[in-house]
Amino acid sequence: MGPTDDPLLATSPSEVPLPKAPHIRVIAQIRFPLVAAVGQQEFVAPFQKAIGSRYPVLRQEQMHALVFGLPGPGQMPFQTVWRFSDVESVWRVSLAPDFLALETTSYTNRADLLSRFAEVSSSLAEHVAPKVVDRLGVRYIDRLVGDAVTDIAKLVRPEVCGVAGTSLRTHVVHSITESIFKADSTQLLARWGSLPAGATVDPSAIEPINEPSWILDLDMFNVSPVPFSNERLLKDLAHFSERLYTFFRWAVTDEFLRRYGGSV
Repeated sequence: MGPTDDPLLATSPSEVPLPKAPHIRVIAQIRFPLVAAVGQQEFVAPFQKAIGSRYPVLRQEQMHALVFGLPGPGQMPFQTVWRFSDVESVWRVSLAPDFLALETTSYTNRADLLSRFAEVSSSLAEHVAPKVVDRLGVRYIDRLVGDAVTDIAKLVRPEVCGVAGTSLRTHVVHSITESIFKADSTQLLARWGSLPAGATVDPSAIEPINEPSWILDLDMFNVSPVPFSNERLLKDLAHFSERLYTFFRWAVTDEFLRRYGGSV
């Protein structure tokens, strides 16, 4: 993309496969008004059967629920989350009373993500049947380590490189930039920068590692509730993924693409 292109409006470039892509996690999530029955095994069993051939491993977890204000006496701000994963544990579907998430640590391409999302959202529509989508979002997280951290000024454009591309780079320990961009009824949250060993900005998605790293974390989502429609979900997710890829290509250089196996 050219230096003056606007990645929120520009035509999305063709995907360049990156065999050594530094993706550490990709997440697509639907949030919806509470369906309390999801906490019951009997209610979830048909959903499990529907997706079980691809995600046969089921585990039950408890996590903090989203609570507005302070919980009252005796209230327990926890909810059941059902985690369905493949045998290799690289793809996972999470179902809770107010959200469904599909995530992977082994992302290959957009078509595969959208195909898998279509399967689980169809099962959600049939067996959970939420009536409203409060939020739909997709998030791509890249993490650079080793020589790539040293070479960051060659791998991303100057506006993204920031202080890491100046004489201060040898002194930088922690430097994170976070921006929210608005595009019609959607928002794009872009976060990037340097992290020291053992640090993270989001423990649920970016696990700390024992060496310095540089992250690029892009998340696009809608900002107003809409009626649940599986067709619309798939269309919107495809659009979000395409727009995030456009932003990614705006942010990185051809050297980045070559470094991770791309042909440009």
